[in-house]
Amino acid sequence: MSLAKRVRDRRTELGLTQVEAAELAGIRQQSWGSLEDGKTQKPRNIIGIAKALQCDPDWLLNGGAFKTMKEVGTRKIPLISYVQAGALAHSRDISDYCGEFEYVLTDRDWSEGTFALEIDGDSMEPEFKSGDVIVVDPDIEPYPGEFVVAANGDHEATFKKYRPTFTDMLGKQHFELVPLNDDYPILNSSDKPLKIIGTMVEHRIYRRKR
Repeated sequence: MSLAKRVRDRRTELGLTQVEAAELAGIRQQSWGSLEDGKTQKPRNIIGIAKALQCDPDWLLNGGAFKTMKEVGTRKIPLISYVQAGALAHSRDISDYCGEFEYVLTDRDWSEGTFALEIDGDSMEPEFKSGDVIVVDPDIEPYPGEFVVAANGDHEATFKKYRPTFTDMLGKQHFELVPLNDDYPILNSSDKPLKIIGTMVEHRIYRRKR
């Protein structure tokens, strides 16, 4: 049985319409339709979908014996783009820039401005791969070696490892943004305007198609 059929059958069993199920999951109805049509094989909000269907997310993805979902937190974190994240360097209110977006769920008590990003590209491989989702809290100051989202001066955010370098006479902390993939350059706040937007607090790895 495919993911699409498990989702469709479980929704029907619960007596939910696609609109109702999508609302419970925190996604758009069109996204739910693509899931049931088999167009979406790796849903980003699998936890929200599983909660809407009252079942275990691993069962949805991989099949096997049916399992109900264990109780998880219901707080919704907006999943935003790199451009939208870059705009947060100028405003802490996500709603100023984002409009309508999808959500991921968390059971942790992160700050009000916490957001999620889907990794794009290979600059942070091998630890972070394209399609992974990170949760970022703007109220947490990073320690050396932690991972941050920062505005890179090009109207877009970047995700890198944080490495402080020195504090100048004005008390300003200078730092580098270090990719884990050596094929990409290190960014230095002494050379270009960089601003830390938030610190990664969760890293979610989803099953990849072989």
